[in-house]
Amino acid sequence: MKTLILKIGPISLVAELLDTPTAKEILKHVPFTSSVNTWGDEVYFDTPINVSKETNAKDIVEAGELAFWVEGSCIAIGFGPTPISQGNEIRLAAKTNIWGQSLTDVKLLSKAKDGDPVSVEIYDDSVHSD
Repeated sequence: MKTLILKIGPISLVAELLDTPTAKEILKHVPFTSSVNTWGDEVYFDTPINVSKETNAKDIVEAGELAFWVEGSCIAIGFGPTPISQGNEIRLAAKTNIWGQSLTDVKLLSKAKDGDPVSVEIYDDSVHSD
């Protein structure tokens, strides 16, 4: 599968897509732009994507898992507790489709603020390599 770069405010996350229907649909729509919303230690943003909930959708995720909130047509990235978490779990507002894995530490998203710009693009490592 492809790799994406998600530029979220001051942070750039490199994300590896999983082999899922949601990942394939996201890939059809890149590049696109949006703006950040925050909810506890979660960022989420609107997308032009509509998909169905997958059978393995879940609301408790691991740091680094990239989720798609079907009802909101949003990408959601949890990096710590949300207002509905119990303890230190990362609990999203609804069951979500897991479509990718961040290769960048998602805790960096604590620097993102509501309204920050977002862009989602194909990652070209020949352009972004050190």
